[in-house]
Amino acid sequence: MNETVEGILSHYSVREFTKEALTKSEIELLVKSAQAASTSSFVQAYSIIGVTDTKLRQELSAVAGNQDYVVQTGQFFVFVADLSRHHEIGKARGVETNSLSSMERLLVATVDATLAAQNMAIAAESMGFGICYIGGIRNDLAKVSELLHIPDYATPLFGLTIGHPKANSEPKPRLATDLVYHENHFQPKTMDDFKMYDDTIRDYYAARTGGKRVEGWTDQIERGLKRPTRKDLKDFLASKNLGTK
Repeated sequence: MNETVEGILSHYSVREFTKEALTKSEIELLVKSAQAASTSSFVQAYSIIGVTDTKLRQELSAVAGNQDYVVQTGQFFVFVADLSRHHEIGKARGVETNSLSSMERLLVATVDATLAAQNMAIAAESMGFGICYIGGIRNDLAKVSELLHIPDYATPLFGLTIGHPKANSEPKPRLATDLVYHENHFQPKTMDDFKMYDDTIRDYYAARTGGKRVEGWTDQIERGLKRPTRKDLKDFLASKNLGTK
């Protein structure tokens, strides 16, 4: 165990921040930390948009389900899977760019952006900030793209809000390691394997909400399966020339 690992293992999402903005130097350090992440074949297929304008944050918050911590935070970042610069290079060099519309290229850009975001998150927490990922911007990617002026061959993926926490919390219990880690071959699990974890999560929610929420992890997954969301994503990505091949 070392300081870095201790920091990673103590992670929890923060949903209430002070109004104190991150400084320019803090933002620059966080972005440099993100850029230090691994990138497939050195393509660096992502962009990061820092949103400082309050009105714009409010519009993004509305898309994400009116989450206050998108607006009141130190800084709100949007991570973008970005192949638009590669498209521009192809045009300038007279090279065919059809391959940028492949599912493989979209996956590469998505992985690149996600690795960069997690680097930023770990750096932020090591600096004493709290963080929360905002997947809710995918509720209306067309609107987010319009608000942020995102071109073809690029799509927003998620937000990351970073700031000074108003209060401390504790990590949410994760699945037992033997339910996630497989050695040599995939080892299928049954509902019986999740019983102990369900009990742990029920106790966690009950304690955190004063008994207002009592459900296991499998209950939460079942609820999500009954309510499919964002079924327009495939068509939206195609409109951006992404993932069509």
